[in-house]
Amino acid sequence: MRVPCIIIISALIALAGPAVAADRLTVFAAASLGDVMRAMGAAFTRANGTEVRFSFAASSTLARQIEAGAPADIYASANTGWMTYLQERGLVAADSIRIPVRNSLALVGNRARFAAAQPLAQALEALRPGERMVIGDPAHVPAGIYARQALTALGLWDGMQPRLAYASDVRAALALVARGEAPLGLTYLTDIPVGGADVVLLEVLDPALHQAIAYPFAIVSGHESPATQAFMAFLDSETGRRAFREAGFRPAAHSE
Repeated sequence: MRVPCIIIISALIALAGPAVAADRLTVFAAASLGDVMRAMGAAFTRANGTEVRFSFAASSTLARQIEAGAPADIYASANTGWMTYLQERGLVAADSIRIPVRNSLALVGNRARFAAAQPLAQALEALRPGERMVIGDPAHVPAGIYARQALTALGLWDGMQPRLAYASDVRAALALVARGEAPLGLTYLTDIPVGGADVVLLEVLDPALHQAIAYPFAIVSGHESPATQAFMAFLDSETGRRAFREAGFRPAAHSE
């Protein structure tokens, strides 16, 4: 009787596996989405009973991890470029891609150095010898890519090279400004509250200076399931839209 029992138990375990997996989702999301996605994940769990786990980092870092086989169910990028990177490699379900929100690029300062709002050119002139403005690494971090586009459009990029410091993601750039290690930084508008009282908004940059800051979400290929479909639908639910709105994100056109 032992052999049949082992077979039955093995069969039950095999059947139980997918059900257990469906009770948990892993979302790889851009660092700038950290706070709103944690709140949204908790709300989704309350509504659907599905646990949501997150990995937050630069969109580029997460995309490369997915390319290397990391077990993500959903990917959320801070630009369309890295979503396209995965789509071209067949690593996300193309028909699942949604862009629910947009953001703005903002100049922030450490309050000990900059007490009031002022334009970028004026703030740059106030930098002291040895001080730098911090941005995300423009080689791959979306916030840094947008920053480079804006500085280039303003004719400042080439001259600013010695005065720039690069961070691993936008939240790392914000942290350097909050600690006073960099007096200025270019981050997203939605990041500013995370910096606390030590960070002051100096200017919201003209969106015409850079590519639209769009956040595409998609289901990772092979991970299409009722749970991932439900989470994607949750993004566009009233609860999801309210969470994004309260976090300062702007809604994108429904056609995107």
